[in-house]
Amino acid sequence: MERRVDRVSDRIDLGPTAMSDRSMLIIAPGDDARTDPFLLMGEELVNQPGFEWHPHRGMETVTLILEGALEHGDSLGNAGVLGPGDVQWMTAGRGIIHREVAAPSERARVIQLWLNLPADKKFVPTGYQDLRAGMHAVHTEPGVLVQLISGETAAVRGPAVNHWPILGMLVTLDPGSTYRQLLAGDERAFAYAIDGRLTVGGRVLRTGQIGWSDPVAQPSVPSTLTLNTGDGDSPTTVLLFAGRPIGEAVVSSGPFVMNTVAEIQQAYRDFHSGAFGSIPRHTRLPAS
Repeated sequence: MERRVDRVSDRIDLGPTAMSDRSMLIIAPGDDARTDPFLLMGEELVNQPGFEWHPHRGMETVTLILEGALEHGDSLGNAGVLGPGDVQWMTAGRGIIHREVAAPSERARVIQLWLNLPADKKFVPTGYQDLRAGMHAVHTEPGVLVQLISGETAAVRGPAVNHWPILGMLVTLDPGSTYRQLLAGDERAFAYAIDGRLTVGGRVLRTGQIGWSDPVAQPSVPSTLTLNTGDGDSPTTVLLFAGRPIGEAVVSSGPFVMNTVAEIQQAYRDFHSGAFGSIPRHTRLPAS
C-alpha cells in the first residue's frame, strides 16, 4: 500500500526569545489526536543562557544537534556536550530536572521533539542516552544516506532504547534520488524538511515544512512512504519519524505530560517537594 501525505504545514517563526536567538515551532502542542504519539517539536538557535534548569515528567525528548555545541546536565549528576550530528534521547519518566545551554563561546542549532509515553510508562526510571553521530546505524542506497536513530529499517537497527516503539532517522538525498520507507499500516509518520525540497507521499515539502501521513490500515498491512528529490545542486536533508498512536487522553501543563489533571497537580507537588532531585552544585562543565 502506497502512503500519502495527508497534510502539510509550515514551521512558525517565533523570533528571538530570552533563551534562544531564534525559536521556530514545527509541531504545535494541543492537537494531540492528529499528532499522537508526537507532542511537540521545535527548532532553536540556542545562545546564552539557553534553557536553564527545568523539570519534566511523563514523556521523552529527542534532541538533534545540527550545528554548534550544546551543553547539558541533570539532577542525576549527568553532564556533557553534544556536537553536530549527536542525538540525545532523554526519558523524563517519573521526574527529572535538567538544563540545555550553548557551550561557552558557542551557539547551537538544535531540533527537539517531545514524545508521549503511555499511562503504564509514565513513571519509568529517568535516563539519558547520548547517541553520538558515529553510533547511528547507517543504511545507504544510490544517492541516499539513512542515519538511523531509533527502530529498524533495511536490516539495521538504531541505537536508541525505547519505552514506546518509535522509528526515527535522518535521511539525506542527492538530487534526483528516491527512498522508500516501509511502515506498518497503523503507524503515524511525519517528514520534516530541514534543508532542501522534495516530494513525500505525493506532496511537495520545502525547507521548514512538515508533512504528516496518518495510519491507513491494520498493523499487519505493510505500507510504503516514498521520498523523491528533483533536479538541483545540493542534497536534501529530512527528519523522518513514525510510531503507533497511543490513543490515550493527554493532559499537559508546561513541562509535564500526564493523563489526568490530578496527575498534573501531583507532578507540581512532587517537583516543589524535591522528589525530582536537586540541582547539582556544579552547574557548568569546566572550561576547556
